[in-house]
Amino acid sequence: MVPPLAGALRIPTRCARPRAVALTFDDGPHLRGTPAVLDALAAADVRATFFLVGEQVRRNPALAAEIAAAGHAVGFHGQRHRNLLRLLPAAVARDFDEGAEVLAAALGVAPSLHRPPYGIYSWAALAAVRRRGWTPVLWSRWGRDWTRRATAASVARRVAAGVRAGDVLLLHDADDYSAPECWRATAAALPRVLERIAAAGLRVEPVRGPGDLAQPSGR
Repeated sequence: MVPPLAGALRIPTRCARPRAVALTFDDGPHLRGTPAVLDALAAADVRATFFLVGEQVRRNPALAAEIAAAGHAVGFHGQRHRNLLRLLPAAVARDFDEGAEVLAAALGVAPSLHRPPYGIYSWAALAAVRRRGWTPVLWSRWGRDWTRRATAASVARRVAAGVRAGDVLLLHDADDYSAPECWRATAAALPRVLERIAAAGLRVEPVRGPGDLAQPSGR
């Protein structure tokens, strides 16, 4: 969703904490990508936000629990990674219900944040998110790290060059829905990304709820 549309629909794309940015990861957990990302974050003593896919959590429940145990925030990215515009409202509801149950079983807590696959909501899906009391979350900058041509340098440049307070940065810790092995570029880029954030006088903070997000005023 382009920023003006996200604003009109009151979908947050920025975080609210002063002098902070949010570093977010979609599509996991992944048996190789997620540990590589967790190691890079641990080395810098940084807490991020992971939007997990239910079918991946079902395959790797211990890894999902490890993310939460390390102090990172967790959100929901769907039971399956599908474009919500292509699903009927009943299919959206089934996806949300099943995925929420999977995450709750693995983490001991139900999700409160939701990010749609591909950043795309249907009207029915957005309404379903809000009926459940979840907060929809998009982003303000991305690294295009899901592509075959992504490198550590290109990811760091795209996601962190000119980073500003309030930015929500989108990266990926899995390759199940993108170019094979693309998570390697992401993990290698993280030290550079974190250096650029620090050089801008900013810090990384997790998004744990709506209070951590700047709420758009809409139109």
